[in-house]
Amino acid sequence: MEHAFWHARWQEGRIGFHQADINLWLRQYWSRLGVSGDARVLVPLCGKSSDMLWLREQGHPVVGVELSDLACRDFFVEHGTQVTPVAVPEGHTRERDGITLWCADFLELGAEHWGEVAAVYDRAALIALPPPMRRSYAAHLRRQLSSGVEMLLVTLEFPGGEGPPFSVTEAEVRQLFEPGFTVVRLDQAEVENERREVVYHLTRQ
Repeated sequence: MEHAFWHARWQEGRIGFHQADINLWLRQYWSRLGVSGDARVLVPLCGKSSDMLWLREQGHPVVGVELSDLACRDFFVEHGTQVTPVAVPEGHTRERDGITLWCADFLELGAEHWGEVAAVYDRAALIALPPPMRRSYAAHLRRQLSSGVEMLLVTLEFPGGEGPPFSVTEAEVRQLFEPGFTVVRLDQAEVENERREVVYHLTRQ
């Protein structure tokens, strides 16, 4: 998707992908990753997700990357604080209480920007991208993540190919990430409109 598409969605408030509550898969399966409590967690295409607050409450420094400045601003405002953005060549950053949000194109950032991470949490990044960008996204993670980094990935499966969000099957998840990651399908649940939510545990090899 073009940048303008996502900027328009946020400006118009068409953010049905945003979840106000903490994701149930995150609560249920995060401990499965075996990540130490003080390890840094990367959240690609994070929006203004409250999941980042939950991760911080577990002790993790959190680095989110989001294209929309409105989302980055609103994340802090909706949780009771205003944070002045700091300009950087790639965009800008906001940081408060162990949470850093980069307002930038995720594919233009790398480990030199977000630091050494032990885990990645993706609830709505992969499924937000059309097929060519999904391939670029997975390849970028493969290049930037060190061996041993753990990842909790949540996808959707449903009939038809329209999106976002897009349907991403287990076969495609494995095609995108194997080899390079081990992929374990953890669980699934039926949600509305013939959609199935699926959660995976990936480990960078």
